[in-house]
Amino acid sequence: MVDSAIKKSKALLFLLLMLCFAGDLRAVKEYDVVIYGGTSAGLAAAVQAKRLGRTVVVIEPTQRLGGLSSGGLGQTDIGNKAAIGGIAREFYQAVRRYYDQPSAWKWQDRREYKDDGQTRTGAGETAMWTFEPSAALKIFNDWVGEYGIEVAYGERLNRETGVSLTRSIPWRIMAIAMESGKVFRGRMFIDATYEGDLMAAAKVSYTVGREANAQYGETANGVQTQLAKSHQLFPGIDPYIKPGDPSSGLLPHIDPTGPGEEGGADKRVQAYCFRMCLTDHPDNRIPFAKPEGYDPLWYELLLRNFESGERRVPWINSAMPNRKSDTNNKHGVSTDFIGQNYDYPEASYAERERIVAQHRLYQQGLMWTLANHPRVPEAVRNEVARWGMTKDEFVEGHGWQEQIYVREARRMVSDYVMTQDNCQGKAVAKDPVALAAYTMDSHNQQRYVDAQGHVRNEGDVQIKGFPPYPISYKSIVPSARECANLLVPVCLSASHIAFGSIRMEPVFMVLGQSAATAAVQAMDEKKAVQDIDFERLRQRLTEDGQVLAWTLQPESTKAH
Repeated sequence: MVDSAIKKSKALLFLLLMLCFAGDLRAVKEYDVVIYGGTSAGLAAAVQAKRLGRTVVVIEPTQRLGGLSSGGLGQTDIGNKAAIGGIAREFYQAVRRYYDQPSAWKWQDRREYKDDGQTRTGAGETAMWTFEPSAALKIFNDWVGEYGIEVAYGERLNRETGVSLTRSIPWRIMAIAMESGKVFRGRMFIDATYEGDLMAAAKVSYTVGREANAQYGETANGVQTQLAKSHQLFPGIDPYIKPGDPSSGLLPHIDPTGPGEEGGADKRVQAYCFRMCLTDHPDNRIPFAKPEGYDPLWYELLLRNFESGERRVPWINSAMPNRKSDTNNKHGVSTDFIGQNYDYPEASYAERERIVAQHRLYQQGLMWTLANHPRVPEAVRNEVARWGMTKDEFVEGHGWQEQIYVREARRMVSDYVMTQDNCQGKAVAKDPVALAAYTMDSHNQQRYVDAQGHVRNEGDVQIKGFPPYPISYKSIVPSARECANLLVPVCLSASHIAFGSIRMEPVFMVLGQSAATAAVQAMDEKKAVQDIDFERLRQRLTEDGQVLAWTLQPESTKAH
């Protein structure tokens, strides 16, 4: 009752605030471009808006800029680096310049470092594609200083009543209010969050989860037990707490309602994790500790998987400079907390914090288990135990970051939906604002009990073999009958499986730059973002170094 009353009071306060400003929004400073979300996409958009001579503010709900690019994802996933131009490429060139400085190499001799994944830096290349979180953060902060970008830290959108809209169709956003009561007035708005909170609060159409294959004529969408071959459990694992006894209940995190109709739609979301920055340098290493709240049942499936024959270390431990890593999910039981994020996209801030905390607890417990549990093979224990969190990254969290890897949340539904046909070249967008250049990739989305009574993973899809392809401008703006001054470069309009190919940080940066360019052009032309002269936009993007067409031979791509 008390919580309900508090919520009602807050909602009334914000409603009164917005009604006050609705009468005279001139009381609030106006920006040409208001960007909600200081992700890599949001910062690229801000830089572009400033280069075009416009006023801009970046509203970042946390105290750290850069999203995943400064949040542990230092192993840049992109199948074809030549598809990345503009400000995005400038970022990776800045990474190269950063590591060309001897002072950047504190824990390792520069000559000892070799990046070993799909982002290997080619001979003579001016960019570098692997980096420490702190290096990315420095570059983003340097952009803020160089361009005089105003940043509002720690401001979260009031998602219930904080978006002031005009009434006519298509409507426009006039101003947005934060939970703190602070109001930002703008001519154009960009939602650069991973969750799409501004988009949703602005009443723009969106979806969550997987579409049925039949909806867009796809084959890799929906429930995918047949394609889920990679990152799979060993066969024959008993799913029950007491083996052979269904009455004892399923082990934690197995979905009793799964798997669902093959190729059918559901609201499941591909798994999240933290991209851990680890080190094996003894002077910079924090040993893995058993976390408070550790539940041994959470790891019983991991141990049974080892006892069924798994002998590999369940991670991708990609080398970063200074004897650090970007550590990601791999094999049947790993850092992905499968099935525990379904509510995250539309959850309240408090519930999201709880979900993130549970993911952190799971991953902390996983690392301790791998390094210490006697049922883990000795070779695995020894390899994991020599690593640990880093003392000089994410210092406030003792090596653990705040930014969880939101691989997918809301996705806008606009007048153009990117689909599997776009990925594989059967449909080609005629109004490109970026190239996507990655495998159609989805992480697992559930664990279920199969017809033989054994536990299996479902949802992993990895389909490659196609070159970079254009992303439609219409996919980053709402439908023509919806919001006229909003662009959405991250939670763009794409099916689940197409989004799995598009959703890479370099592409988000490219789309952020393109969104800002379009926003400025819409102001110049005094038009809705849906109605601007695309050929003029194409020309400007090309002049600014964006790559909008692919003419080179395809490179191989790897799963993410």
